[in-house]
Amino acid sequence: MYILGISAFFHDSAACLLHNGKIIAAAEEERFSRKKHDNSFPKLAVEFCLNEAKITIDEVELVVFYEKPFLKFDRILNTIKSSVPFGFTFFRKSIKTWVTQKLWIPSIIKNELAYNNEIVFSEHHEAHAAGTFFTSPFSESAIVTIDGVGEKACTTIGIGKENKVTILKEQHYPHSFGLFYSAFTQYCGFKVNSGEYKLMGLAPYGKPIYKDLILKNLITITNEAEVILNLDYFSFETGKSTINLKFSKLFGKPIRQETDKMSQFYCDVAASVQEVADDFLVTIAQYAKEITGLNNLCLAGGVALNCKANGNLLTKNIFENIWIQPASGDSGCAVGTAFVGWNHFLENDRVFVENSVNEQAYLGSSYSSDEIASVLEKYSIQYSNLEETELIKETANLLANKNIIGWFQGKMEFGPRALGNRSILASPLFEDMKEYINQKIKLREGFRPFAPIVLEEKAAEWFEIEKPSKYMLFTFKSNKKNEIPSCIHEDETARVQTLAKRENEKLHNLISEFKKLTSAPVLINTSFNVRGEPIVESPLDALKCFFQTDMDVLVLGNYIIKKEENLSVSSELTTKVKYELD
Repeated sequence: MYILGISAFFHDSAACLLHNGKIIAAAEEERFSRKKHDNSFPKLAVEFCLNEAKITIDEVELVVFYEKPFLKFDRILNTIKSSVPFGFTFFRKSIKTWVTQKLWIPSIIKNELAYNNEIVFSEHHEAHAAGTFFTSPFSESAIVTIDGVGEKACTTIGIGKENKVTILKEQHYPHSFGLFYSAFTQYCGFKVNSGEYKLMGLAPYGKPIYKDLILKNLITITNEAEVILNLDYFSFETGKSTINLKFSKLFGKPIRQETDKMSQFYCDVAASVQEVADDFLVTIAQYAKEITGLNNLCLAGGVALNCKANGNLLTKNIFENIWIQPASGDSGCAVGTAFVGWNHFLENDRVFVENSVNEQAYLGSSYSSDEIASVLEKYSIQYSNLEETELIKETANLLANKNIIGWFQGKMEFGPRALGNRSILASPLFEDMKEYINQKIKLREGFRPFAPIVLEEKAAEWFEIEKPSKYMLFTFKSNKKNEIPSCIHEDETARVQTLAKRENEKLHNLISEFKKLTSAPVLINTSFNVRGEPIVESPLDALKCFFQTDMDVLVLGNYIIKKEENLSVSSELTTKVKYELD
């Protein structure tokens, strides 16, 4: 039986296909549409999933959508009603999409996909909870989900057991920790629902000197993890902004504009709110432990992508085991809602997902050697086609000599992290590598950190890590800043990805060869894209990104393309694409 899960119409639309309870494929729409955080109906992602399974839409017996639109619309109408007349602008902006689109999900699914079978709906946080529990290795677990807002819920605590997820407690809009964190995202000059990870990355450059001010004026967090916002300082209910003038007056400075130089003040604000986030996650984990009595914890929702808070939680030893869905934001709801269809709606036995990047993340598109060669020939690209052993040796040597390499292999990752198949790789041994990649390759803010990918068997020698960390979802301390300066952050932590040979043998062999040359079993691993661009999906995407940046070498499968050997290529590859900046 095939079940299709869909998330759409807010941000990060995605699709996931299950076959008899097993994930066959999953992808975000943005990878195909080339529009970052694309919120449109994921028609291209659905098409990919069906093609991957070699089926037609007629063979899909159940489609599950990740929200209940009428519940969400009811919440929005009540919010507008309570904020009259200030909510009218928000009403005018949003009503058109609701009456023409969001209230007609079954019709849209049927029309867009020519689908004629059954359609059901999960709740938003049910999809989050299902997405993390049913991808976890646990038969029983506490579950915590934290995001901006679903229909009404912003935070939930639940239990997963066998084939059932049950929500025990939930907190409703507008008292949302996710929206609270997003308010500071805007205040520090970043884009809401996009730049929260920048706020997290900025925090280590500051000191939490405004933490008490925040806790005294803006937010109260009870011992039962209830969030109470002082709504006098926030404006997200009227839809104009997340914060108002009173918020800025509290801190004594205006909202930072993106073009403004980053000052120490905003670094300190970021450090302060990040410490509040660290504390909140610990508080809600302690309360979840108290009311469930369980030893395992599953996390999901956009806030669960805060790897700094996750790393801090890990050190508290509240739970024996913690699992976070790799695609823990709204795109991962496509996976969760598909599992709701299989486990809740159809009441089937649970099918466990292996804890490996192959089963959890390498769920996207792939290209054969012939398909890659066809693109290279079309654009008259000069390349070398090497046997794999030679490819590994050549690439490792290039990395050791400070070349920056676009690495395009196998199946595309699902979720926000590049985990070694659509990656930019570089040596972490050079102190100036971080600044160079940020400015010349990624075209982004210089404070942004880079994650290390390390051989799993060597990880404990380089980081304070006790268990594998396969998905870049936790930070760990390291005393190796002198050895690998460009991937250890200001607070001497790193967002580590450990790599097992059985999961990605080619990349594991590359890092092993790099270790032979340098003694370091570590590479910088960042996503293959520039600022504002979705991670590359196809060989053509990779070529464009490569020729429009200062990357030195591109490795597509077993083909090596060197910039110095391709100084004159088609303008289609070199003409810079203007992406909306995140």
